[in-house]
Amino acid sequence: MNSVEHVSPGSWTYPGDQSHRYTDQEYWTDVARTAERGGFDAVFFADVRGVYDVFGGDRETAIRKGVQTPSNDPSYLVPAMAEVTEDLGFAVTRSTTYSHPYQLAREFSTLDHLTDGRVAFNVVTSYLESAAANLGLDGRMDKATRYDRADEFLEVCYRLWEDSWDEDAVVRDAERGVYTEPERVRAIDHEGEFFDVPGPHGCEPSPQRTPVIFQAGSSDRGREFAAANAEAVFCSQPTERGVVEYMDDLRERAAALGRDPDSLAFFPGIVPVVGETEAQAEAKYEALVEHVDVEAALALLSGFIDMDLSELDPDRKIEHIETDAIQGTMNAFTKSDPDREWTVREVAEFSGLGTTSPVVVGTPEEVADELEHWYREVGADGLNVKEVVRTGSLDDFVDLVCPVLRERGLLPEEPRGGTLRERLFGAGPHLPPDHPARQ
Repeated sequence: MNSVEHVSPGSWTYPGDQSHRYTDQEYWTDVARTAERGGFDAVFFADVRGVYDVFGGDRETAIRKGVQTPSNDPSYLVPAMAEVTEDLGFAVTRSTTYSHPYQLAREFSTLDHLTDGRVAFNVVTSYLESAAANLGLDGRMDKATRYDRADEFLEVCYRLWEDSWDEDAVVRDAERGVYTEPERVRAIDHEGEFFDVPGPHGCEPSPQRTPVIFQAGSSDRGREFAAANAEAVFCSQPTERGVVEYMDDLRERAAALGRDPDSLAFFPGIVPVVGETEAQAEAKYEALVEHVDVEAALALLSGFIDMDLSELDPDRKIEHIETDAIQGTMNAFTKSDPDREWTVREVAEFSGLGTTSPVVVGTPEEVADELEHWYREVGADGLNVKEVVRTGSLDDFVDLVCPVLRERGLLPEEPRGGTLRERLFGAGPHLPPDHPARQ
């Protein structure tokens, strides 16, 4: 996240952490070079609108503790990071709740052109009440309305990206004085509940046309949205059992919607803590745990679930919680491991390192063993490696774990080249025929 910290509250206090350099372009270009050297397919950028002001009924804790505050827009980092890399992709989170599809379609087409087809769009709906207030709205949209708007939002984007311009519309015929053939550019004439967009799209087709679509819906409505639209799915469940259930459920939903269930790629989140020896890894883990800020974690979780956790006894057991914010956050604990009863304190302590993703502690070989297990046995297509210390977590992973993965044939010796979609799925640069945008 283009902020002082993301999902490991308190990590900025760890000795040597460089989170405060998030405003420095050189910091991000160094991250890009390191990720590309390690063989990563992409850097995944989270984002949020508003400030976490649910905990204690005010924003004081979030501001004092640096809970995703302050933060900057991640999309402006992409051109600088793309300039110093050749193959690394960039997944950028944008909200359909407080954006307009015509403007967003233009922005992603521009980024796709500038990066030679290396961008992805992580589709989210905004959940913070403070974001709605700062944009002049009376209140946050309820979940059903947010997803109804998101459905129509993507429909508009798909029509702009996929149907408005023919691939051969631009001819650059100097003799005739024709740059683009007008009959090969169409208006979309969209009139809907939330948007009226006549079109046509203002951009010629980019290398991927539509950026790779990421999604991470956890609620029932969110899962249905992901099954209908996602090519790549970010799973954030604390247990293997929870990840398997989530993947099976989304594949079933995708099949019911007429999509090939195997066309969805799943990327569970994982938090690696690696040392050259087991003792070093365990010592590093203990040091990280000591820097977990439980109050900051509670402030983050309070915003996620729209419930003031400061009002609850820290030793109270949590149960299945449904709210209009990120319903899946607490459910990830209660449902993915139903045999365990979590207390509020235990959830906050666990969430201090990567929120709802499992932590793997060990030597490079042990961490590689675990990642290989997720790939070969669990069925994940890849992993979303979460940082704790910046840039120490990434540096350790690239320097210590990636060489082992290469030795095992789990990372290519040389970059695969092509667009992000080609590298992730091994097919062409454009959406597959069964995706709803191609219908």
